[in-house]
Amino acid sequence: MMWIILDAFVVAAAISSSDARTVSLGSQRVTKFEKRVRIVDIKGGPDEGLEKLGHSQVVRGWVRTIRVQSTVTFIEVNDGSCLSNMQCVVNPDAEGYDQVEAGLITTGASIHVQGVLVESQGSKQKVELKIEKIETIGKSDPSFPIQKKRVSREFLRTKAHLRPRTNTFGAVARVRNALAYATHKFFNENGFVWISSPIITASDCEGAGEQFCVTTLIPSAQEPLDSKVDAIPKTEDGSIDWSQDFFGKPAFLTVSGQLNGETYATALTDVYTFGPTFRAENSNTSRHLAEFWMIEPELAFANLEDDMACATAYLQYVVKFILENCKEDMDFFNTWIEKGIVDRLSDVVEKDFVKLSYTDAVELLLRAKKKFEFPVKWGCDLQSEHERYITEETFGGSPVIITDYPKDIKAFYMRQNDDGKTVAAMDVLVPRVGELIGGSQREERLDYLEARLDDLKLNKESYWWYLDLRRYGSVPHAGFGLGFERLVQFATGIENIRDAIPFPRTPGSAESSNMPCI
Repeated sequence: MMWIILDAFVVAAAISSSDARTVSLGSQRVTKFEKRVRIVDIKGGPDEGLEKLGHSQVVRGWVRTIRVQSTVTFIEVNDGSCLSNMQCVVNPDAEGYDQVEAGLITTGASIHVQGVLVESQGSKQKVELKIEKIETIGKSDPSFPIQKKRVSREFLRTKAHLRPRTNTFGAVARVRNALAYATHKFFNENGFVWISSPIITASDCEGAGEQFCVTTLIPSAQEPLDSKVDAIPKTEDGSIDWSQDFFGKPAFLTVSGQLNGETYATALTDVYTFGPTFRAENSNTSRHLAEFWMIEPELAFANLEDDMACATAYLQYVVKFILENCKEDMDFFNTWIEKGIVDRLSDVVEKDFVKLSYTDAVELLLRAKKKFEFPVKWGCDLQSEHERYITEETFGGSPVIITDYPKDIKAFYMRQNDDGKTVAAMDVLVPRVGELIGGSQREERLDYLEARLDDLKLNKESYWWYLDLRRYGSVPHAGFGLGFERLVQFATGIENIRDAIPFPRTPGSAESSNMPCI
């Protein structure tokens, strides 16, 4: 052992000396990572690739269509970097053309092609790739379900593992990515710190009780269906013995990262969370998911006005970002998903947000010459039809912020107004979606918060740490929550929220490749 240590020191000394280059231990350098050239890099410029004519290019991707003619073959290849395909022209003299003749290159197959960029003879694109070499990477079975013909989004929900290869879902994924990037960019530019809030929690932020329980009390088995209910440990009175569970108490998947965000806001001033949240709400509709992502900033030394200003600036920032950086995808949505969506989103960026109180909103709805499915009265929770009427019809597509909701329909943590009936809450309403953002000034007064917990019969012991924040240096603070999938819907025009997330989780469905077609 001593000799081994000594040899190690000798080698280390040799390597650190001026003769280190001459020391060979048989090691090799790791290849330098470099960004790969994608189709978007070739065709995405203002000249759509014309400035690269005559350049040798390599394209890797999946075949969208193939047309074999007597003297030439046209292959449309897409690598997911943009909506556009690369049209590849293959002559019989190209290396690897025998794979075309053998029928190995079909729709869905993955290929590697190398060639020279030339001016296209067709009208659909300005450039095309004249192939010098073609190689099949992965063959595609003839049963590949996504062919050139259009298929419904309902059908594609049963093929969630393949639907990213379609124009619609590729575009949704890219815009979703851009919105996430813009979110982090906005908050970082404005001095916020990103906080990773826990997914497993013992607190119910909303007090709604619609949470997924996390437990190890159900015995593990080779097949979960073999687990026996009788094996769950119980106390003498027949209740579940939570003391034997993994955490020693009931635990749940979080419905919000807000309460944890408040903890760090009282130390770092401005923070935000961006992560998955869960609701065990048995709503099998086009507007609900069991698993979704939430963006939740929290601002210390802030009131409701500061909260509304932040929400407005954030929404305008991310919408402007995708309009400027996802033009091809947004044009696609404007043509095929929702005509006029670009103008609608431009209005959000350019128009002032309308602000009115909940009381004024109710009066407005009561005067409306329209019959609503859900009757309106002061104290009711506004439904999507009410929210959309206000923003779409009353204010002509302008976003609307409604403030000062009745405290009885809002969460315990919202700051009570002086009237004793309402709280300092706000919702941002947008066309087609309704409520997109919900926020409030938080109750920073310990006695008010304790009284509210008592009113709602919530266990104060579960919130001891939350109450501590009011005991030790409490400050006025505010924040909001935005469901990320709702934002994706708003930005793309996609009607069903299950199409705004890669793998939707809904009642009765947790598979990666199959889901109900609601």
